[in-house]
Amino acid sequence: MNRPLNDTVHRVTQRVIEKSRASRQAYLDLIAREGDNLGKRPAVSCSNLAHAYAGTADDRAALVAGSGPNIGIVTAYNDMLSAHAPYYRYPERLKIYAREVGATAQVAGATPAMCDGVTQGEVGMELSLFSRDVIALSAAVALSHAMYEGALMLGICDKIVPGLLMGALRFGHLPVIFVPGGPMPTGIPNKEKQRVRQLYAEGLATRAELLASEMASYHSAGTCTFFGTANSNQMMMEMMGLHVPNSAFINPGTKLRQALDREAVHRVAQIGPGGDDYRPLGLCVDEKAIVNAAVGLLATGGSTNHAIHLPAMARAGGMGFVIGELLEAGLAHGDILTVGRGGFADYAKEPVLDGEDLVWREVGAAGDDTMLRPVANPFKADGGMRLLQGNLGRACFKTSAVDEARWTVEAP
Repeated sequence: MNRPLNDTVHRVTQRVIEKSRASRQAYLDLIAREGDNLGKRPAVSCSNLAHAYAGTADDRAALVAGSGPNIGIVTAYNDMLSAHAPYYRYPERLKIYAREVGATAQVAGATPAMCDGVTQGEVGMELSLFSRDVIALSAAVALSHAMYEGALMLGICDKIVPGLLMGALRFGHLPVIFVPGGPMPTGIPNKEKQRVRQLYAEGLATRAELLASEMASYHSAGTCTFFGTANSNQMMMEMMGLHVPNSAFINPGTKLRQALDREAVHRVAQIGPGGDDYRPLGLCVDEKAIVNAAVGLLATGGSTNHAIHLPAMARAGGMGFVIGELLEAGLAHGDILTVGRGGFADYAKEPVLDGEDLVWREVGAAGDDTMLRPVANPFKADGGMRLLQGNLGRACFKTSAVDEARWTVEAP
């Protein structure tokens, strides 16, 4: 039995609603006007349609017939990001899954995607935050063709998900589902990686030994195995209900991963304007969803980068256990509109394969309390992030990643 919504969460949500009332209404008016044109693709100029259909031999007849929704795919694939490498064959597979439900899919466009892990300490890192807005623009350009009744966003890493969401929100009249690729399997423990780094800093390990250690940690396709911005992005998409429920942390290349990808395509086709379950992105991403994302960030000790990204996204318009605990404690909004088949409570369940069928089952207690803890026994009572203010300025720091003995630094 879930408790009533926590009073602080309620007050914060109401404050967000009041402060954004005018801009939110203007946004809702915009997507309502855009939504009036949904489903009118056959009425577009024949020359425009011919250009749009010319490169799609396999689906051309279905597109001309206009009998099902056409799904736009926006991909951030490249080989530089291990998390995005699994997306290499995704468009081909997603098109097949679309045909299974009488829909079509086209790659609407691609965005750049840079890896902070590659560019740290290099000149390229100066472009990192700027790239978010380039990605937002790229996603908006991709969807501007007005040929789609829904969209799938393929992106995971640091600036990519915020940028994709910001761009997609300009087309908030469309149903949109984010499709994660999943994390790489576990490599060496972080403590072992840190040990070798320390030895190298002391001159007790060679560069070859350091590289071998790093490559044993970052060792395959998939999201990096630490709770940085990329995995925080995935957590927040779950908290906002923009993934197929609890699909963020299923490894690439598995049958379950493929089943969840298929469900994402089938689902975005079902929640379009032609049916009775229309769920446009602009209604899914409301004040309550934004607050849920912030609650998830604090509860899990996520990336401080989202102190920048979350307001920007709002301005544009293993999670089962965590979500279940937050809902039960009244710390998250359970009544948000999600892309899933049910309500937000479905995100507290675990996807499994029952033979060939994808089903969701209840999540049990956490098996490792060094990783996950219930609300009644938190790592910290006041969240995993702190805002510092003083005569040197303001800063956020991630208390969940720093030993408490190092929280205070004294100088002469």
